Amino acid sequence: MSDLTQAMGIAPPSLYAAFGSKEALFTEALDLYQATVNNEIWNALNEGGTIAEAIEGFLFNTARAYSRPDQPPGCMIVLGSNPAASEIEAIGEDLRQRRAENISQLMKRFERAVSEGELIDTFDCEAAAVFFATLQNGMSLLARDGGGEAALMAVARSGNPALQGMTRDHRRR
Repeated sequence: MSDLTQAMGIAPPSLYAAFGSKEALFTEALDLYQATVNNEIWNALNEGGTIAEAIEGFLFNTARAYSRPDQPPGCMIVLGSNPAASEIEAIGEDLRQRRAENISQLMKRFERAVSEGELIDTFDCEAAAVFFATLQNGMSLLARDGGGEAALMAVARSGNPALQGMTRDHRRR
């Protein structure tokens, strides 16, 4: 907090007057981050014509975004809370909800592939969404732990073979 108040040129009471609490400040920072940082990751889900193109774009954009030299590595939504720590429960729940929304976005894209006839009706959209969200979360941890763009791109390249394995028996013929 002292670094933040010093960087802002204000005293701690002014910070609390502006945001109400540390938790409110953190939530506002999360909102700003989610609205402005790394949007190309999620845009890729709707830009790719096929589900394979969408997932490839999602993972490659993740690799590039999480390894930018001008930003902290990884993702604030993934790395912002340690569930084992004794943190404010509301922040932990907020971050869990945001991660659940990420899974929901992925699931909607898989459901779209089913509705457009690209995947059969019995394809497990939820399992695929959880898998790719987990892969992305792992990329965030790898980035935080020093994995650079090359390492993240190597992980991203594993996405299409994984998707091919999931869809091998679930494509419309």
